[in-house]
Amino acid sequence: MTWKSTEVRLIARPTGEPVPADFEQIEIELPDPGPGQVLIRNEWMSVDPYMRGRMDDVESYIPAFKLGEAMTGTATGTVVESNAPDLPVGTSVRHFAGWRTHVVLDAKAAEPIDTTAVPAEVYLGVLGVTGLTAYQSLVAIAPVKEGDTVWISGAAGAVGTAAGPIAKALGAAKVIGSAGGPAKTRRLVEEFGYDHAVDYRAGDLEGKLRAVAPEGIDVYLDNVGGDHLSAALALLKVHGRVAIVGAISQYNAEGPSTGPANFDQVIRKRLTLRGMNVQDHTDLAPDYGRLAARLLGEGKLKQEQTVVEGIDNAIEAFGSMMRGANTGKMLVKLV
Repeated sequence: MTWKSTEVRLIARPTGEPVPADFEQIEIELPDPGPGQVLIRNEWMSVDPYMRGRMDDVESYIPAFKLGEAMTGTATGTVVESNAPDLPVGTSVRHFAGWRTHVVLDAKAAEPIDTTAVPAEVYLGVLGVTGLTAYQSLVAIAPVKEGDTVWISGAAGAVGTAAGPIAKALGAAKVIGSAGGPAKTRRLVEEFGYDHAVDYRAGDLEGKLRAVAPEGIDVYLDNVGGDHLSAALALLKVHGRVAIVGAISQYNAEGPSTGPANFDQVIRKRLTLRGMNVQDHTDLAPDYGRLAARLLGEGKLKQEQTVVEGIDNAIEAFGSMMRGANTGKMLVKLV
């Protein structure tokens, strides 16, 4: 049987916000899987903020996308042809060859996943990199201590919806989330375990945070950067800790971004600011797996998804996620 794959390629480096002309979608014919290889039908793929950085030709912790080649990212799918005894036909797998409908991979590049208890797509969210990112940030980067007040920005996103209940499970006394719009902030409190939520689009972010945390904050998990980091520096207590996970407010900037004007607070309060990369603390994955299983069983950790249908709409899904249109994990359903 001849298999074909539809794939999305980057053909131009974006300036500012990516536009459709920066990409192309083509159909290719796939070879038969060779020895030790499998052919996978992708069913779900993830779109994530870090992918914007990979569209620029700059040195980073992960290689930039190459022009004229299919982009990559985490995906789940099913093995439909196999020349690898350990991954027979019908095996559900997770791998890093998203942005296409089918792919031939070496078996070692595909991780089998158990979909008997949870759907495959959960392995792209709370049981995937986003959940592990939240856990690592609050354990290894900006450790949460018993009784802490924790603020999480971008709280309605994939990392944020996991980070709230994780912070509570680690002993935080008060967990505050910030998000855009009253609908999202309401859901943070009603569904995702946050004690308070503030709408940054309503203005006076620092003032709104002070109203719900007059005692200040101990830990800040930063998904946004910009004015959110400035507000955090103002509210953090002495010896406060910051995990810098992302800076989505700046990813589409067309020029240099200005740092917080109150950065002197880092010195005055002896703050700790650390960037995080999920690859640095993979040893924590088993601990997180056990905690996530418990919190999922208790209904405290939720796999919230915003789903876009079809590879044809993958670029729009990415753009919508960058504009904050999603709640929870933004996923593209491919079949």
